Formats: sequence, C-alpha cells, structure tokens
Amino acid sequence: MHPHLHTKDNIGCEEVMAQLEECHAGGFLYRCMGMCNDVKTKLNKCLAAERRERTKENRERARAERAKIEARWAEIDSNS
Repeated sequence: MHPHLHTKDNIGCEEVMAQLEECHAGGFLYRCMGMCNDVKTKLNKCLAAERRERTKENRERARAERAKIEARWAEIDSNS
C-alpha cells in the first residue's frame, strides 16, 4: 500500500503525477515494459523533495516550541 498522491502536501508534484497517469493510461503492457519508469522516478524524486521540505518545516516548528517550553521551565525554576 502507498499513501494517496493527490493531497495538499503534494501540490508541487501535480504535473508529474498527471504525466504518470497519462503514461499508465497507455495500458498494461506499456507499464510492464518499463515505459513509465522515467516518469515514476521523477515522481519519486519530487515526492521525496516535498517530504524533506515538510520535515524541515516541522523540525523548525518543534525546535521553536521546545525553546518556549524550556524558557517556561527556566522561569518556573527561577521563581521556585
């Protein structure tokens, strides 16, 4: 099983997804003979780049939130 491709997180890869769907519409033998492999590789790279960007943003938000929490704990400790 794979995740759904058409989500808000993968907006940047819509064009490549459309290319892959067009290629797959060529039929079963077309796919089995590897005619869609280049487009599939391009899609995998695009999705990986999107995921890396989301991970980077999430990490930055988590670090900022962690800094706020540590500041609160330091304030609590200094007032105790």
